[in-house]
Amino acid sequence: MSKDLKLIQQQDYWLGSFDAMACPCEVLISTTDKNIAEQALTIASSEAWRIEQKFSRYVDNNIIFQINNAQGKTVEVDDETANMLDFANQCYELSDHKFDITSGILGKFWTFDGSDRIPEQSQIDQIMQQVSWNRVNWQKPSLSMPPGMQIDFGGIGKEYAVDQSAQLIHRVISEPVLVNYGGDIFATAPRKTDIPWVVGVDDPGHTGVQAIGNIQLFQGGLATSGDARRFLLKDGVRYSHILDPETGWPVPNAPHSVTVVANSCLEAGMLASFAILQGDKAKDFLQQQNVTYWCA
Repeated sequence: MSKDLKLIQQQDYWLGSFDAMACPCEVLISTTDKNIAEQALTIASSEAWRIEQKFSRYVDNNIIFQINNAQGKTVEVDDETANMLDFANQCYELSDHKFDITSGILGKFWTFDGSDRIPEQSQIDQIMQQVSWNRVNWQKPSLSMPPGMQIDFGGIGKEYAVDQSAQLIHRVISEPVLVNYGGDIFATAPRKTDIPWVVGVDDPGHTGVQAIGNIQLFQGGLATSGDARRFLLKDGVRYSHILDPETGWPVPNAPHSVTVVANSCLEAGMLASFAILQGDKAKDFLQQQNVTYWCA
């Protein structure tokens, strides 16, 4: 087993951990068999690292790098990347154009480090000329966009990695497993004897310290979106890291945190992000989706 992986035995399960996608990653395996636990952890970490290497915009010479540095030229993509782009396009349409994978470039001027550094409107106006999925020409398998524009799978990549890792593990291991990448989760089945996994809902006012509730997860995905760790604070106003791609500014009056349970982690993450993008209408939106959620 790689030295970058850690495996600790608990009372009736094994806890595996590693780092990927700029967050701590865990795999809980409901078994007392160390070999099975090692196998599950190896599968999960390999898949998480593969997806990070392929889709992170911070990696040179991957497909995202090629697209973002094509300078207007057409790039042909593989099937997996095409599926991600199709899903991003679906999110764009379903969110009334508020979920936009071209908006990551706004991070050039927005740095959510807890400080009070707010960009000038002139800076935002300048960068907004490079934001809008509508300006991207996507006809599978070919993509092109104006020079200077970029795409970023940051809003869906981690959730995708959770689902993929869990699916790969489930193909070869019958024991129940919970995959947790930075709070984005998928459970393949309840723990032995049909006991649910208990997931704490983080208190955005005391993140990482206490929970505001617990969710019993038997099977499926869970994801959280919010500004508990990434925000700016100036003159008593808290600015969330979730930006409206139509204004270039943080979504006003948005909840600090939204947690959603759904059939997959990717679906849960999509709904949580959509809710935040609704601002003060987040709860109304979530109630219409007929899903389990926490909104704080």
